[in-house]
Amino acid sequence: MMNKKTTEYLVLVRQKTGFSDYKIAQKYDINQSNLSKYSSGKAALSETHAWLFANILDIDPAEVVANTKYEHAINTGNNTKAIFWQEQLNKIFSDIEPIKIQIAQFNAIVGDIESNAQKMLNLIHGAADLGAHLIVFPELALTGYPPEDLLFRDGFINQVNEQIDFLCKSVPSSISVLFGAPNKTNESLFNSAYCIQKNQIIHIYNKQELPNYGVFDEKRYFSPGDESFVFECQKTKIGVLICEDQWVEWPISKLCQYNVDIVISINASPFQSEKHNERLEICKNYASTFDISFIYVNMVGGQDEVVFDGNSFVVNENGEITLQLPEFEELNCLHTNSIEALESPSEEKSIYSALVLATRDYIQKNSFNGALIGLSGGIDSALTLAVAVDAIGADNVHAVMMPYEFTSNMSLEDSKLQAQSQGVQFSSIDIHTMVDSFNLSLKDLFVNTSLDSTEENIQARVRGTLLMALSNKYHKIVLATGNKSEMAVGYATLYGDMCGGFAPLKDISKTMVYKLSNYRNSISKVIPERVITRPPSAELAPNQVDQDTLPSYDVLDDILTRFVEMKQSVSKITEQGHNFEVVNKVTSMILKNEYKRRQSAPGPKVSSNAFGKERRYPMTSKFLP
Repeated sequence: MMNKKTTEYLVLVRQKTGFSDYKIAQKYDINQSNLSKYSSGKAALSETHAWLFANILDIDPAEVVANTKYEHAINTGNNTKAIFWQEQLNKIFSDIEPIKIQIAQFNAIVGDIESNAQKMLNLIHGAADLGAHLIVFPELALTGYPPEDLLFRDGFINQVNEQIDFLCKSVPSSISVLFGAPNKTNESLFNSAYCIQKNQIIHIYNKQELPNYGVFDEKRYFSPGDESFVFECQKTKIGVLICEDQWVEWPISKLCQYNVDIVISINASPFQSEKHNERLEICKNYASTFDISFIYVNMVGGQDEVVFDGNSFVVNENGEITLQLPEFEELNCLHTNSIEALESPSEEKSIYSALVLATRDYIQKNSFNGALIGLSGGIDSALTLAVAVDAIGADNVHAVMMPYEFTSNMSLEDSKLQAQSQGVQFSSIDIHTMVDSFNLSLKDLFVNTSLDSTEENIQARVRGTLLMALSNKYHKIVLATGNKSEMAVGYATLYGDMCGGFAPLKDISKTMVYKLSNYRNSISKVIPERVITRPPSAELAPNQVDQDTLPSYDVLDDILTRFVEMKQSVSKITEQGHNFEVVNKVTSMILKNEYKRRQSAPGPKVSSNAFGKERRYPMTSKFLP
């Protein structure tokens, strides 16, 4: 344990009381001149003031007295007394059990504040029973993340305050609790970390760095904090950061000036492919640079378009990972647990797990009875079916085949085989008469026109209507099956195959669809091989394949990655070896179909730039890339 100085005790008193030095001097009858010397580090606490500060901070007075006596001996060059008081400190600390911190990799439900609080309390009691001294929950654990414009409602903030009071009264006094929740002070709202010790809030730390990019919009809601927070638990000095605070160096640099032993970062950090390695490297560097242990605690679970991967970890002062929690699982464990032998998951495994968790949470948190999927015999609907079954179980999934005259026998056979192999309810609805009725009704209005995609899209819209009718009747959500490549260029029918309440593959390119399908089959074969190997087709016209309209998917997806995610220009993409006409056509299709994507179902973000809340392009625009 590092020795604590007078200046550090004074900081703790300021944090605990919320008083300025002037108010501390008045309140506790301390001479202003003495307090100035304490604040500047020119003098160590007197024995009387050491005892007073210990009472304010509710810590052992012997520790404070011994520390300040040691500090005075060092300041005056009295080596004999310095050795004596260091020995007394060693005796005081020798009886202290090493700190045990419970990491709560927590899945919150946005807005369900009372239930989140009760769930937290249950975990707190469990941690106390295990002998934990401190339990740590993620950023905004009490409200869920992101609460968005709920934060503007007074009733929402009132509920937050009620549940914080409930936690203070209900937690065992033997355990400290650190958790995230909003904090409204005067007219300012903060994204904060609350610390409860001995049934009272000892401090509220306000996040200093507010992200305002991608899916983050925190400057719309929160004001930034400007002070570090250090507290003590089990004679261990702990500093606190909140998520974005750790992605820039100055908050931790300032924090570590207080000689902390451990830094805890509470997070609501969404999953993005390869992002976890970035987190690890940053935190390993901090740990070795500042000679601290670093505990990273992340939220887990799906919330609309984002999915939190957990992946909490502990890094020691040498920059070595001592504990790595698994991804996409809600669980809790002591930070002192030995490292689990977790293999680094493949990209396909991580993305597939993200889709499963996001789909499960969207369905269950929105109280749907199950899921409906229009099964076409193609690879997208086959993968969507696998995700749905893995998310909520076969008994809760209903697959519906809706053949028309262009539907191949292969599609009919493979759809039925997929449904059987996964044990889901399977129905087939012939749509010939319905499509014919639409065409007949439009016959006079379409006179002297040629057949085109209009007639093709009627088939898709009939299927969409049937799925939504079943959804309406049985309160099951329709899962749209479109992928990112199709959504990018508008290769989908508005109010047809785009219809649905959630789109698991919305941020999944067609090439990744194939990789994920092969990955899922490596676990157990649920997608027939010829569904993977056959040329993809919408089957809305005779002998139709996707490549009649689009470039090959490997070409298309590379262009999409460069244009959408990397934001490269047409000329830059062309320099990478792509044909100018193809690039120009594809990028034009992307921009022209913004209105379609704006009306598409939400789906989980896994890439650096997903179609959804983080993409804010105008629907009406004449921009030429």
